[in-house]
Amino acid sequence: MAYERAHRFLRQGDRILAAVSGGPDSVCLAHYLASQKKKKGFFLALLHVNHGLRGKDAEHDAEFVRRLGESLDVPVKAIKVPVTARSRLRRKGIEDAARELRYKAIKLAASQLQCNKAATAHQLDDQAETVLLHLLRGTKLAALGGIPPQRPLAKGLVLIRPLLPLKKLEVLNYLRIHGLAYRIDRSNRSLRFTRNWMRLKILPALEKRQPRVREHLAGIAEQVQKL
Repeated sequence: MAYERAHRFLRQGDRILAAVSGGPDSVCLAHYLASQKKKKGFFLALLHVNHGLRGKDAEHDAEFVRRLGESLDVPVKAIKVPVTARSRLRRKGIEDAARELRYKAIKLAASQLQCNKAATAHQLDDQAETVLLHLLRGTKLAALGGIPPQRPLAKGLVLIRPLLPLKKLEVLNYLRIHGLAYRIDRSNRSLRFTRNWMRLKILPALEKRQPRVREHLAGIAEQVQKL
């Protein structure tokens, strides 16, 4: 496993805010960081962002994350954001509006909790999807760097992705080994979202011809990032 590479993001004295939706990747992130906070000597808090798109399911997600925080002995902050209204106001797609408001919420919560790092649960499969999406839409070479392992998010705040070296299967194995439950977002099965179409249709089709296509796409991103 690639957990050793995740250690480089963690420093004694850090104050880390982890974005946790309740899905498998973010639960893995929360548990992993909680397991490291005493060893490394850093502060950890969880942030749950309710996008206001899934009704009762979203409320259940928020309660799940609250209970997860209690089980990990980690404080949880919850913020609700008006994605639908922002989408209409800015004439943006739901995905873009949700992303914009999610990062705005992360910056706000990090400032309130005096955190110097914010962590998201992107993993290798997300990286592969991102590179392929950029290729599909047409892009400059720099965009093929995909999701950076870390980047400045605001003054005094760095965004980190400790799980980026891990494949989805490794994340699921981690959850199984540690007996961790997680929530399933049914909207992730909807093919009206381009990323879901890429994840559910295109990548599996490519994988039939090249079983290591995800690793190869992530490898392209890593090479471009080094340019």
